[in-house]
Amino acid sequence: MSAHATIPIIDLGPTLAGEPGALQQAARDLRHALTEVGFYFIVNHGIAQPLIRDAYEQAARFHALPLDEKMKIRIDKHNVGYLPMKGDTLRTSVVQTVTKPNLNEALFIARDLPADHPDVVAGKRFRSANQWPADLPGFRDSVMGYCNAMDRLVQKLVRLYAVALDLPPVWFDAAFQDYQYKLRMTHYPPQPETTPEDEFGIAPHTDTSFLTVLAPNEVPGLAIRKRNGEWMDAPAIPDAFVVNGGQLLLRWTNDRFLATPHRAINRSGRERYALAFFCDATIDWPIAAVPTCVGPDKPPKYPTTTYTDYMIAYQKRTYDLLQAAE
Repeated sequence: MSAHATIPIIDLGPTLAGEPGALQQAARDLRHALTEVGFYFIVNHGIAQPLIRDAYEQAARFHALPLDEKMKIRIDKHNVGYLPMKGDTLRTSVVQTVTKPNLNEALFIARDLPADHPDVVAGKRFRSANQWPADLPGFRDSVMGYCNAMDRLVQKLVRLYAVALDLPPVWFDAAFQDYQYKLRMTHYPPQPETTPEDEFGIAPHTDTSFLTVLAPNEVPGLAIRKRNGEWMDAPAIPDAFVVNGGQLLLRWTNDRFLATPHRAINRSGRERYALAFFCDATIDWPIAAVPTCVGPDKPPKYPTTTYTDYMIAYQKRTYDLLQAAE
């Protein structure tokens, strides 16, 4: 079976246009995707292609800076800023024992809170102001333009998730007001064909998120682990975003929806950039299984948690640079 046939494609056009029955049909397609594969493509999503192209150009601009300039905004405890090459090791992988750091570098951008925001002033974990490079004119405005467009898209997507879980469409609305997001602008240098089997651009892992939206990418590298354990390369579908769930989606759905392992190896012979938009609930929202995913024969598999508590534990295990700074 081809990758195109395996990874479902969901057309959001009818839903975004408000056509009768479109939300319900898209939700059925989503339910199938997240119970059988854990990944899906979205097309006719309303994100303008020039906006996506510009975001990629900004990623390349940033990563072309000298290392000492990038290290001035190195990643901090709030998980914003620059993560240098080989700066993280995915010890949290559920499908492989990972001992080598990832062969990528990345810039993490969060919701752009002003310096006088109450959460910033209070030093609330994961609610800091962003760290921006000093000498890239237009960079901040371009990146935030992309983030704002993705923010609006995700608030529409979560209504599909609610209906797919047999809940009212507005079920997740409150949890996803002022929700946590991170844009990871990643650079993967080319890896030779002779790369050892245990070296990856990013090692096999599952995301932490409720959902992740990965921008269309003409440079291959992403591979998805099928339920039978085989790996398949994700195809490049023009203008189609790739969406998947993570560990916090497992908690929301009591394992009804999948968090599928994936990895990236850049053997394209070209520089590869990726734009991953990780999305979770409002910072202190209690994350627990929704009512339709629990019952007398389906007790909750996970204790209630929050984004803050979960991510502090994850960060301690993953980011080598932060461990060295402690």
